[in-house]
Amino acid sequence: MSDTLKVGVIGTGMIGRDHIRRLAQVLSGVEVVAVADIDAARAKDAAPLGARVYTDGQALIDAADIEAVVVCSWGPAHETELLACIAAGKPVFCEKPMVTSEAAALRVIAAEAAAGRRLIQIGFMRRFDADYRRLKAVIDGGSLGAPLMYHSVHRNASVPKGLYTSEMPLNDTLVHDADIARFLLSDEIAGVEVRLPRRSTRGKDLRDPTFVLLHMASGALVDVEISVNIAYGYDIRGEVSCEAGVARLPERPATVVRDAHGVRQAVPEDWRERFIDAYDQEFREWIVAAKAGTATGPSAWDGYAATLVADAALRAVESGGLEAVAMRDKPAIYG
Repeated sequence: MSDTLKVGVIGTGMIGRDHIRRLAQVLSGVEVVAVADIDAARAKDAAPLGARVYTDGQALIDAADIEAVVVCSWGPAHETELLACIAAGKPVFCEKPMVTSEAAALRVIAAEAAAGRRLIQIGFMRRFDADYRRLKAVIDGGSLGAPLMYHSVHRNASVPKGLYTSEMPLNDTLVHDADIARFLLSDEIAGVEVRLPRRSTRGKDLRDPTFVLLHMASGALVDVEISVNIAYGYDIRGEVSCEAGVARLPERPATVVRDAHGVRQAVPEDWRERFIDAYDQEFREWIVAAKAGTATGPSAWDGYAATLVADAALRAVESGGLEAVAMRDKPAIYG
C-alpha cells in the first residue's frame, strides 16, 4: 500500500459530501479516487476533480485501486456494503446506523470474525471529541470514585420536515448517546425505559421531546433528553455524577461575551459546527489504521450494541416498561 490511501466513498448526501470535503481538502495521506450514489448527477457534483463516478456501490468496492471504503449511504444498504468490503478484505468506515436490525448486525459481526481481523469502524464521532475524551480520562482516573449517574442532553434546533419520523429520536439520535454512555462508563446497557412528556407544539407530527433511561450493567443510570425542535441551536451536554464529585462537558463554543445587553454565549447551529474537530480526528485515526489493513475505534460490536438499544427503546415506547438488552457473547477480535 502506498503512502496515500486510495478511498472510495459510497453515498453523496449531506454527510457523504462533508466527508468527501474532509478527505479531499483537509486531511493528508488520503485521496478520494471514486464516489458512488444511485443518483448519478449528485455523485458527479460531489466527486473531487479526477475521481470516478459510479451508480453502484458494489462496483466501487470491487475496483482494484480502491484500498478502503467510506460508507455514507442510507442505513438499509449498509449490511450489503459492509459484507462486500469484508469479503474484499478492505477496511471500511461506516456512518451510523451500522445496520437497521439485530439480525443484520449479527451477520456483519460473524463475517468480520470469520475474516479474523477488524475491518469496520463505525462513525460514532463523539468518542473522538477532545471534551468527551477528557471527561473519560477523569472517570477512568478514579479520583471521583465510581460513576453513579450520567446525564446526557441531545438537542437539535430543528429537523427536516417530512424526513424525520417519530421513531428516529430512538433509532437514529439515541444511538450516539447510548454509545457515548458505554464509552465513558466502560459499561454495557442492560435495559431501557422511555417516557414521553407532553409534545412540543413545534412539529406536532413528531414524538418530541423524548426521555430515555438507560440501566447500565453496573447499576449506574443514564438519563437521555432528546429534543429535535428546540429552536435555539444544537446543544449537546453531559455530566457524570460519581461517589466523590461530578464532572461535565464544557459549553461550546467557550467564548463568553459580556456587554450592555448582559452575558451570553453562542450555541452551535448544527452537528457539523459542534463536532467538526471530532470528525477530522476520527478520520485521521481511521486513515492510519486503514493503511495497515485494519480498523480501530468504534467497532461492529459497538454498532451491534447501539442497534440493540434502539430496538429496546422502540419496544419500551409500546410496553411502557423496562425492556431488557441481551447481548451475545463477544467474539475475540473485539477483545
